[in-house]
Amino acid sequence: MNTTPYYHPIGREIHVFEHAYAKKIPLLLKGPTGTGKSRFVEFMAHKLQKNLITISCHEETSSTDLIGRYIIKGAETIWLDGPLTTALKSGAILYLDELAEARPDVVVVIHSLTDHRRELYIDKLGSTLKAHKDFMLVASYNPGYQRGFKEIKPSTKQRFVAIAFDFPSPTIEIQILINESNIEQAIAKKLVQIGNKIRNLTELGLTESVSTRLLVDAAKLIQSGLPKRLAVQVAVIEPLSDDREIVSAMRDLADLMI
Repeated sequence: MNTTPYYHPIGREIHVFEHAYAKKIPLLLKGPTGTGKSRFVEFMAHKLQKNLITISCHEETSSTDLIGRYIIKGAETIWLDGPLTTALKSGAILYLDELAEARPDVVVVIHSLTDHRRELYIDKLGSTLKAHKDFMLVASYNPGYQRGFKEIKPSTKQRFVAIAFDFPSPTIEIQILINESNIEQAIAKKLVQIGNKIRNLTELGLTESVSTRLLVDAAKLIQSGLPKRLAVQVAVIEPLSDDREIVSAMRDLADLMI
């Protein structure tokens, strides 16, 4: 990692992370998609000069995927460490992105890593692995998206200290767009205005709102020469909904603003 990932702080999250890392307290990042949670973890790993192992959790993510498994290699059966075991042994920062999406057995496995024990029992090996002194567990989830369907249990949440992420202020978001895409300030300002306008249209009933990531994508397309309205349509509006009436309403609004 030679280049520091760009990250613009929106509060005291850097200080909280540094103190949590110093005490090896598990950290939970909660907030909407595309508000910088993953970029923040990358930034902090680089700042602390620690290896980062990221697992993008989904409904098929199991404890075996994290811990490891036996595989057949030639005439032998050998044990292959999973990313969690690797992070524990090497002292890396392990980032479980969208933890609520993983299967319940994943949450059960990390319980012994989120208290004073800091250890992992590997059933298939019949052994217990103590965490390296530098190991830290970070997880994220989107509470608005889950809507109670796949929620993290309160008893699990209380094993972490938590930082709430939200959309940055317009001033900060404009700076993010400029830094990420080299777009002109005036266009960045327009894109942020469109993003905030759509975010405030709660009557649309969108499952996800306009993320900073989508605005960055639109800025990059505009910077590359794509017409502004088309860039906003394909990068911001179309990813948000498949309902043609809702898409049409957002498109009309954006066309008026840019």
